[in-house]
Amino acid sequence: MSNTLRPYLTAVRSTLTAALCLENFSSQVAERHNTPEVESGKSKELLMNPLVISRNENEKVLVEPSVNSVRVSIKIKQADDLERILCHKFSRFLMMRAESFVILRRKPVDGYDISFLITNNHTEQMYKHKLVDFIVHFMEEVDKEISEMKLSVNTRARTVAESYLVQLLFATRE
Repeated sequence: MSNTLRPYLTAVRSTLTAALCLENFSSQVAERHNTPEVESGKSKELLMNPLVISRNENEKVLVEPSVNSVRVSIKIKQADDLERILCHKFSRFLMMRAESFVILRRKPVDGYDISFLITNNHTEQMYKHKLVDFIVHFMEEVDKEISEMKLSVNTRARTVAESYLVQLLFATRE
């Protein structure tokens, strides 16, 4: 992990650790229902203040805690059009397989690239610190993955351009 990324991920880790103090809380609207309050938003008194942890305007995390759930939305760094396209395709690929990731939402919050929803059931079934580690590790790896995909696309484009120019050069000599 680079030294510039470390304080950002440390802030995300400590915020998530504090926000994941969830408890089983039945719905105040519908009897015998336990819906994530951060998703329904019907009872404003059960929602806590949302937190934005920002590294810059293009890279930030929104943590929306409530009494029984936490929604974590991540905006991934996108410096140019190629990174924007790769990020969109990669996040779409993951969201189509959301049931395999358990906490991944199918649709991100507006203005963010990917969102996770952690409920009290998840914290009862899984270790809280492992959930936090997963999200922080995901944030580290998604940047690396998009950078690697960008390098791969650029390398392939260079190879195609070279082969095309070689063919064009030989075609003009004949």
